[in-house]
Amino acid sequence: MSSTSAVEHTSTPEGAEPSKAPQRLGLALTVISAAQLMVVLDGTIVNIALPHLQTDLGFTPGNLSWVVNAYTLAFGGLLLLGGRLGDLFGRRKVFMTGVVVFAFASLLGGIAQTEGILLGARALQGVGAALASPTALALITTTFPAGPARNRAMGVYAAMSGAGAAIGLILGGALTEASWRWTFFINVPIGLLVLFLAPRVLRESERGRGSLDVPGGITGTAGLVSLVYGLTHAASTSWTDGVTIGTLVAGVLLLALFLVIEIRSEHPLLPMRILQDRTRGTSFVVMLVVGAAMFSMFYFLGLYIQQVLGYSPLKAGFAFLPFSFGIVIAAQVASALMTRVDPRWIAGTGALLASGAMFGFSRLEVDSSYAGHLLPFIIVMAFGMGLVFVPMTLTAVAGVAQEDSGVASAVLNTMQQVGGSLGLATLSTVFASALTDRAAVLGAELQTKATAGGMTPEQLAQAKAFIGLQAQTYGSGKAYLVGAAMILVGAAITFAFLNVKHEKLSTEGHENVHLA
Repeated sequence: MSSTSAVEHTSTPEGAEPSKAPQRLGLALTVISAAQLMVVLDGTIVNIALPHLQTDLGFTPGNLSWVVNAYTLAFGGLLLLGGRLGDLFGRRKVFMTGVVVFAFASLLGGIAQTEGILLGARALQGVGAALASPTALALITTTFPAGPARNRAMGVYAAMSGAGAAIGLILGGALTEASWRWTFFINVPIGLLVLFLAPRVLRESERGRGSLDVPGGITGTAGLVSLVYGLTHAASTSWTDGVTIGTLVAGVLLLALFLVIEIRSEHPLLPMRILQDRTRGTSFVVMLVVGAAMFSMFYFLGLYIQQVLGYSPLKAGFAFLPFSFGIVIAAQVASALMTRVDPRWIAGTGALLASGAMFGFSRLEVDSSYAGHLLPFIIVMAFGMGLVFVPMTLTAVAGVAQEDSGVASAVLNTMQQVGGSLGLATLSTVFASALTDRAAVLGAELQTKATAGGMTPEQLAQAKAFIGLQAQTYGSGKAYLVGAAMILVGAAITFAFLNVKHEKLSTEGHENVHLA
């Protein structure tokens, strides 16, 4: 595979300077994981702060959604470009550049006095995340040797990726108690610490010589941005809306043009050999489905816990704490099993557990309790996600030439981001349709009772509010059922097509990796 690489290496072989090899791999993993956690949790940390942010900066309800969307669009749209920049110019350098951009954008967002500056800061955070995230995963593959060491490192990385969203909700609730601005400021000290330690514990990768695929970068980025925007827009309007259709069609056409350019390019942004491997292709597809389910789970459960169960933002954030613990434990279990069990059985079992949890969520009622009805399925979902993330992360980058590991990592992250947008858009449409239908039926029944008499105005108002909660819970249930079916398809794909053996992952060679 490396013989067909588009990148020509001119630097000294990595093993030539052993004194510069990382002496403390644990600290190296801490640096990489801290940066990944910072990037991932920022997708959710501002969610709980949105009402306060809207009041302070005067956002309209329509513009408020862009606080989330600006980050997602920039992150998902630029991931491939960020991964390839790391392959060409050095992964540690691009990783640190991404952290600098992210920390500066966080500071800018924290001091923002207008909605325009805040939205610009969120988009800039997405740019920094797109540079740091794919290079972070690539640095693991080039720093840790294949086998138990890399499996453990991937387990920690996958846990940070999976738990980041839940941790973001908890931090968002806690920090908003002081000020919404702290949801941005919290990234600055983390970024500074990462920047201080990175050059001391991370070795730079070989720098490639070659031209950056500018046409591919423009069409690929524009296509992903257009596609993600269309999917996001569908969630707030409809699938038949003109803007939704137009941006989705434009995204598909631009991505088709991107593939044509990549096939013909001498130095492609996305080498087609990355997608041709059956194992990696399966991993990418399954991660797309898993991302769709997890993003949607946090969205609908967040609404249910606050609006139906009546939890405060901080209490709602802590309600997700068992998910964080569960996914960390499951990720460590999965990483330990990777040396003895084939990935298909670990990931496939995890997907079945996650599908079962989504089905459990679909049975929630207005009078359900957290401890008795919600918590058990949160734990099952966490264990399922942890068992999926670790093997899929490993198989997505297995067998990739060292100079292509950055772009392979970027494709994996892109699948998660695009999957999250696709899942939320699809399930939000299911939710809205089911909610409307159920509210109409219950409203008609209430109207009949009200006409027959016997209800005071106060009782009528209470009944209408209760109908709203019933309709919301019913709509969420239908969305969870579709989500359960989606993950079940992911499990079937895993069992059918992920045929790589655990022995291959344990012995996969990265001969240029030298450890002290």
